[in-house]
Amino acid sequence: MKKVLIITALLVAGMAGSAQAGTINPGESTECNNANTITVEVAKIANTTDGIGYTTNDRGTGNLVVWKSLSATTVPLTLGPADSNHSVTGGDHGKTGLAPMGSMGRNKVVLTKQNNFSRGDSIGDISGLVRFTNNGTNPVSVTCN
Repeated sequence: MKKVLIITALLVAGMAGSAQAGTINPGESTECNNANTITVEVAKIANTTDGIGYTTNDRGTGNLVVWKSLSATTVPLTLGPADSNHSVTGGDHGKTGLAPMGSMGRNKVVLTKQNNFSRGDSIGDISGLVRFTNNGTNPVSVTCN
């Protein structure tokens, strides 16, 4: 019985250690526990089009579901380095009278632990166990510090 408990404890410790950082492919998960900062970055994959405008890598977008144990909430997180956040006023030839605004999306975000954070349902509260699940088409790296 003691051997079974020891083997089980080693297995759990091994899985916990391997899931602390690294690249997660679509459908995979990783987690951070009581991290001070968490860096999330989508992989840089060459983009090719099919001639109609569709891309092979979803325009480099990384899509994650973030689950936080402290508040038992789930928050979506999308990184879109090739997505333009510009308003569509550039294509209307000035008919709306609005100036183009916005910028390109980001390929990396750093979440920083905030003490006494008042909204547990926000992505800003990363204390406790935080689990990242890649539900997109591109690999994403997660680093816990």
